[in-house]
Amino acid sequence: MALNRGMFVVIGLIVAFILIAVFSNRATRYCRWRERRGDGDSTWTCIHCGATVRGARGQPPSDCYRDRPPPLG
Repeated sequence: MALNRGMFVVIGLIVAFILIAVFSNRATRYCRWRERRGDGDSTWTCIHCGATVRGARGQPPSDCYRDRPPPLG
């Protein structure tokens, strides 16, 4: 009986990793945004590629700017 439960756990973990790989956003996989809060909005800096973007407080950018410049403004 314990072997059957162990198999379910192993199969569940494999399915979980496959789902994470399929549904993860590859455009921001390597981005690690750090926030610097200002008066009205924040400046976000990616510690992986060094991109800097201005945006709303508490909402990190949803795009990676590793291969392209960030938008102006």
